[in-house]
Amino acid sequence: MKKDVPAPSLPYEPLSYRGKVLAGVGGALVVAGFVLLSFADSMGRNLPATLSPFFLIGGYAAIGVGLFLPPEKTT
Repeated sequence: MKKDVPAPSLPYEPLSYRGKVLAGVGGALVVAGFVLLSFADSMGRNLPATLSPFFLIGGYAAIGVGLFLPPEKTT
């Protein structure tokens, strides 16, 4: 009968400082985009209606880049 052998640990790579900052800035941009969107008129012809999609998409993109940004290599 085989003995139970523990599985090897999965590789773990924490978020880098730059990644955390970028994801935080992205989250703030998403919140700002939704706040701007709340001031948009129903026809979408004012400045908040024009700017909010750029804030939202830019914020989500910044979060994605921040999550996959590799940590700095120390030498």
